[in-house]
Amino acid sequence: MSAKTPDLGFTPKGLFIGGEWVKARSGETITSINPSNGETLGEAPLANEEDVNAAVAAAKDAFPAWAALPATKRAEHLVRLAEKIDEHADNLAVMDAVDSGNAVSGMRGDMKWTSDTYRYFAGLVTEIKGETMSREPGHLNVTLRQPYGVVAKINPFNHPFRFCAEKAAAALAAGNTVVIKGPEQAPLSGLKLGELCEGIFPPGVVNIVTGDGKTGSAMVRHKDVSRIGFVGSVETGRIIAREAAEGLKEVTLELGGKNPMIIFPDADPKIAAAATIRAMNMNRQGQSCSSTSRVLVHASLHDAVADELAKAAAAIPIGLPWLEGAEMGPIVSQQQYERIQNYIGYGHEDGAKLLSGGGKPDDPDLKNGFFIQPTVFDGVTPDMRIGAEEIFGPVMSIMTWSDYDEMIKIVNGVMYGLTASIITNDYKMAMRTAERVEAGYVWINSSGRYLGAPYGGWKQSGIGKEETFEELLSYTRVKNINMKW
Repeated sequence: MSAKTPDLGFTPKGLFIGGEWVKARSGETITSINPSNGETLGEAPLANEEDVNAAVAAAKDAFPAWAALPATKRAEHLVRLAEKIDEHADNLAVMDAVDSGNAVSGMRGDMKWTSDTYRYFAGLVTEIKGETMSREPGHLNVTLRQPYGVVAKINPFNHPFRFCAEKAAAALAAGNTVVIKGPEQAPLSGLKLGELCEGIFPPGVVNIVTGDGKTGSAMVRHKDVSRIGFVGSVETGRIIAREAAEGLKEVTLELGGKNPMIIFPDADPKIAAAATIRAMNMNRQGQSCSSTSRVLVHASLHDAVADELAKAAAAIPIGLPWLEGAEMGPIVSQQQYERIQNYIGYGHEDGAKLLSGGGKPDDPDLKNGFFIQPTVFDGVTPDMRIGAEEIFGPVMSIMTWSDYDEMIKIVNGVMYGLTASIITNDYKMAMRTAERVEAGYVWINSSGRYLGAPYGGWKQSGIGKEETFEELLSYTRVKNINMKW
């Protein structure tokens, strides 16, 4: 590959509704822009309320037959899609790298995770079980788990294909049909998913639309949508929760985070800095809800960790994301780029000390893209905007602590509660701290997620758990049957 944008070999054919490709009724489109250079990649259809109505109707029509399939037969469809994703993994990874700016190496990992997820839930379908309860002679009380019907899935830009595909797996395995909305900023691979589903799922089981906030709102408010799953910002999550409440609909919300990296005095500064960089998800430019952007380092290690972190951040290879050597690409859009630059400005205004980054790289191949150097601020306090608000970009804030209880107060002093990381060799202290932090997912001397381990936030970082058996059950409703003979 070269500095020239790769040929993606894909042109959007329309919205994928009822097993067919149809044009958006308005004829309007979303222009997909390559964030590395500003080039136009293609036009995705802009679905309006009429398009959403058609997609939901197709899903509703397909639901009875799909739900009636034996669970193992549904599982066979999921496994076939997993095989198709594996077959197209390289092309999908490049497509997401070009369209979203994420490093191609990380996007290959996304494809593997997605196909593994389909196999995981395919293997669990026979575990969707009810209970029997004997209350008195001549009576039998049983529970059944049955699917909801039509499920709406609304997804963000930081994992374009993975979230469009992966987040539908549990719903499909449980017997629901789905309407999926891909991200406005990187819509191409979500539509490519429709091509992969052709010939695998019966028409209407999987429907894919692209659009903006109005498109998502029409999905949430639709009377025939019974269950909603959303991944994205807290602000949008609140809107979806309010709209879903009108219909008393069940929701899963995986929202933002302002996650702490807690470094204890017995940590190795180099190991702590390397762990912080890994946990910041720089192969997605820090555009991850789980990124540990608040670095709470013990005062005795402050100077050493700050120095190592600044050097490690400056050493991250920035480049065109489809090139193998690049570990960090551009921000997904001009709007996000300007938002992050504003926060860098707030850091200066509020008195933080810039240790590294903060500007654009010097590479002439990157001059037309939305590139921002990995940025490290020191001397950050909890009341600063960069210390309290989610930036969703490659900006890290170093805070110093010496009193343990005060540190815990700072960690828990934000509205978010998604993840937390702890670096220490004192495992008693590690477990004590893991119990006290208000977060749904805690790492101790490690990073990465494991399929089957429940992922989801506390407080305003979300509702519900994903990537686990609990998610599969959440796409079923419990019915009680009380019988006398």
